[in-house]
Amino acid sequence: MLQAIHHIAIIAGDYQRSKAFYTGVLGLEIVREVYRKERRSYKLDLSLNGSYIIELFSFPDAPARPSHPEAQGLRHLAFAVNDLAGAIENLAAKGVTCEPVRVDQHTGRKFSFFADPDGLPLELYEL
Repeated sequence: MLQAIHHIAIIAGDYQRSKAFYTGVLGLEIVREVYRKERRSYKLDLSLNGSYIIELFSFPDAPARPSHPEAQGLRHLAFAVNDLAGAIENLAAKGVTCEPVRVDQHTGRKFSFFADPDGLPLELYEL
């Protein structure tokens, strides 16, 4: 029945700030950007290496995330990387702070967390 994950939807607190983060800092590519006048809302479709992955929305007066990171709902979004140290250095050069590197006790793989401009937990997971 299910084939794959089609996309992940994120509601931004500050649309322009989040757009700059996901495109300029993380390097996702813009597929399409639409302003929906009736909703006073933007919808930005983003891809990673040619694969559609994120819908970034703006909604007026959207409530803030209630807690971090164990609120009900999406816990975090993880991005696969080949070189964790290099990815962390790249983010640091763009002003993004990552948490100390951890090791997954079940797989032995290294990973680190950081946050988007609204505090959404994001993870780098080394393949």
